[in-house]
Amino acid sequence: MTEILDRIRASLVGLRMTRALEALDHTLRRLERGEITAIEAIDGLLAEEHVTREGRRVTVAVKTARLMPIKTLESFDFSFQPSLDRGRILALAQLHFIERAEVVHLLGPPGTGKSHLATALGVEAVRAGKRVYRASLAEIIDALSRAERDGRLPEKLRFFSRNSLLIVDEIGYLPITPGGANLFFQLVNHRYEKGAMILTSNRGFAEWGEVFGDPVVATALLDRLLHHAIVVQIEGASYRLRAHADLMPEHTRAHAAIAPPPQPKRRGRPPKDGRIDQLHG
Repeated sequence: MTEILDRIRASLVGLRMTRALEALDHTLRRLERGEITAIEAIDGLLAEEHVTREGRRVTVAVKTARLMPIKTLESFDFSFQPSLDRGRILALAQLHFIERAEVVHLLGPPGTGKSHLATALGVEAVRAGKRVYRASLAEIIDALSRAERDGRLPEKLRFFSRNSLLIVDEIGYLPITPGGANLFFQLVNHRYEKGAMILTSNRGFAEWGEVFGDPVVATALLDRLLHHAIVVQIEGASYRLRAHADLMPEHTRAHAAIAPPPQPKRRGRPPKDGRIDQLHG
């Protein structure tokens, strides 16, 4: 029996099943006491190892995806944003929009939870084994601009397009650098109908001409980003400023809705099954 146990331990070491190795002695004691069967012992050891490895995989993938600090749907305070339909948000967490290469737009004033929800959906995608990457619009445009100067733009476009889900945060918060709108259009065009996206913005679509500094490019962007899209509008006050609401000016406590425009008219072939679902609470 000792020789067999030594071989089992050596095999676990060789297979780098460190968690199963740690749990082996405890599992054997339970087996000897008749608390579990041999099949249950094997199942338990494999389960321990799988959970540990999966935890490590998710931790690495979350860091690689730039989803730190981690946000989850469980930690989102839906009671503070009653305009949100919790059931519809949880439906997004089923990740069917990724399979359909759709674009999710999270619109609302600053502090209403757009980035939290985007990150949480990204974490759900990582847990499901999807490749995810998150960056602000300013970071993406800066990376594309540097790549263009270095003659590596096609390579950088492939980098941003290889993920199942690309999260573009903070559209409308910072001014776009010259040429940035065209670079972002190239990225959107590269991913169009191939990869899902989540976009967060504090500006309505009607303001995108101003945001991107070019109404023509903004229209072309919206033409693609609203073709297969789900629009989630969040109406409410800033969660971060909830403790200081009495100090805020009256006009900033309640924000007007950021209403999306009608779906742009498309020429040529009709959408396959494209639609704009507006999720209102």
